[in-house]
Amino acid sequence: MTQTEAGTATGKRVSAARERLLRTAGQLFYAEGIHTVGVDRLVAEAKVTNATFYRHFRSKEDLAVAYIGSVDQAIRTQIGSLMAADTPTDGVLRGIGASLVEQIRSPGYRGCAFLNAAAEFPAPDHPVHRAVVEHRAWFLQTITGLFAEIAPAEAENAGRHFVMLRDGAMSAGYLGDPLVAGETLLRGIDGLLRVITSPGLDGAAPTAAGPAAAAAPDLVPSAVTTVSGIECAPPGA
Repeated sequence: MTQTEAGTATGKRVSAARERLLRTAGQLFYAEGIHTVGVDRLVAEAKVTNATFYRHFRSKEDLAVAYIGSVDQAIRTQIGSLMAADTPTDGVLRGIGASLVEQIRSPGYRGCAFLNAAAEFPAPDHPVHRAVVEHRAWFLQTITGLFAEIAPAEAENAGRHFVMLRDGAMSAGYLGDPLVAGETLLRGIDGLLRVITSPGLDGAAPTAAGPAAAAAPDLVPSAVTTVSGIECAPPGA
């Protein structure tokens, strides 16, 4: 094996170890809480050495920031893919909602990873808390931008309303009945789209958000586009 080949192989091993640590942390942090899980357990379950852990992460909190970042990136990628597809804007918004419902109703659901992390690190200047705030700012900006394509004058209010619906549904889905929480979220999104496209608001026609909004059907996950992967929990959690 040449020196270049050896270096490439080593790089792959190092990358695999980091990804294994991050994947293990995501599963444990989400299921049990960041403060509850120690470095010794992370190292044991990821099957790496302490030296390998500290080669990639300065501390457990550094790993927690990377964990939040990985969930954030997955959501950005999935929403970006949906926005790039030939999907009507209201379909993008409904799809995001439907995927959240799918997550809320999935086994092992324990609420929103971002809200959970912020609760564990309440200090505004803590890196984990800042990572959560940055994600939420991006999410709000993205949702507001989508509403601006439908009803510009109502976009800011609609964006904040959507995020509040999402936060409430993700909390209610964990603490209460996930079926009811999911249905309420979908109906809330449908109602929001109908309100902002009503005559007199931004001059839009009632059907600007599509026939589904005008008809106001009973919304269940099978009745709207599901966007797999729009989750506030790490993959495999």
